[in-house]
Amino acid sequence: MRLGFNEANDRFCQGHTVMQDLELCEKYGFDCIDIQSECLNRDLEKGIVTIEELGEWFSTHHLKMLSYNALCFFNMKQTAEEKQAVMDELDEIIRRCNILGCKMIVVVPSQDMKERGLQPTRKEIREDAVAVLKEMVKKVEPYGIKLSLEFCGAPDMTINRFEDAYAIVEAVDSSLVGVTLDQYHFYAMGSGWESLEKADGKKIFVWHLNGTEDMPCGAYYNNDEKRLWPDAEGDCLPHARYADTLKKIGFEGDCCTIEIFRPAYYEMTQEENVKKSAEVTRAHVAKYCK
Repeated sequence: MRLGFNEANDRFCQGHTVMQDLELCEKYGFDCIDIQSECLNRDLEKGIVTIEELGEWFSTHHLKMLSYNALCFFNMKQTAEEKQAVMDELDEIIRRCNILGCKMIVVVPSQDMKERGLQPTRKEIREDAVAVLKEMVKKVEPYGIKLSLEFCGAPDMTINRFEDAYAIVEAVDSSLVGVTLDQYHFYAMGSGWESLEKADGKKIFVWHLNGTEDMPCGAYYNNDEKRLWPDAEGDCLPHARYADTLKKIGFEGDCCTIEIFRPAYYEMTQEENVKKSAEVTRAHVAKYCK
């Protein structure tokens, strides 16, 4: 099992840069990295680095990109202009991925239904997501890039449970479209273990590792900031069950990627954060992924 690092872990550490993450992840033994779009855009806008420089770095180092994380809020657009904006963003991400040697794009559902006065049903959300993802497949297919749909465990997210994301992926019916299984998101909105246990593991493309405090399902304060290092004090997640289930259903992703958004962890230096992330991920894989 390869070790993966997501820049959510250290994105707000003082002086954070993407290039420094690459160097530190290489130093501490990570095999893969999910580059966060907000981190990349921040560095590009400041002129800290270019896509070409990052691509050149990857071409000469062991560390590789697992995914571009992410194309956010891709679904339930209401106007032609809004829909085209999503596709234009996808075109730019594809361009970047081709330079970076990245073969996976994580796509995140929209969460602004209340603000926009929309009340779509689950059926309407599923149908819309399927249609959009099928259009996206036409764009990524020539480059062999995969799309990994990440359901997000919050009440205002349009796709917030594993079973809904999996049903959408099944309906798209493409080898290029799968699910991102984030342990926190699975827990936060009470996704069903039975659904995961019956799933085809080949349709799960990305595995995000984390722990979390034990919070009520759907509570307004049950959010990403409650994430913890896996097996840290107060962590309530059944890590053995996640790992064993993925193995049983045939997960072929071959990478366990740590992703934590805890504000207290941003008080560490960037190097301290990456080093701790590597230690925790390596220990988790040794304990649960035998």
